Amino acid sequence: MLGTIELERVPAHCIVGILPRERVEPQTIFLDVSLDIDFAAAAASESVEDTVDYAALADALEALVVEGRFQLIETMAERCAEHVLSEHPAVQRVRMVVHKPAAVPRAADTRVRVERSR
Repeated sequence: MLGTIELERVPAHCIVGILPRERVEPQTIFLDVSLDIDFAAAAASESVEDTVDYAALADALEALVVEGRFQLIETMAERCAEHVLSEHPAVQRVRMVVHKPAAVPRAADTRVRVERSR
């Protein structure tokens, strides 16, 4: 019973970028996370231990991007996807989108997307 868990626009205020001002001034980025996981165990048990704790995942990803002080959002997306797969063995596939709205002032949004599977 494969299903998908999605978190949309999880905010994080962090250092990210290559410009000198970006290395000292935090900015807000947003994370979209999509996880493919078998829901059968969680549906049968009604226990969070049989799925992914959404709030804990959001907290962990926020901490990762804040502590990472990444230069590129491409790297940030890769590290977030790696974290999901390493910490949540039940996840079969992760799709990660990092939004950096301030990256291109003329654009409504700038984002990168990665997809990784086991």
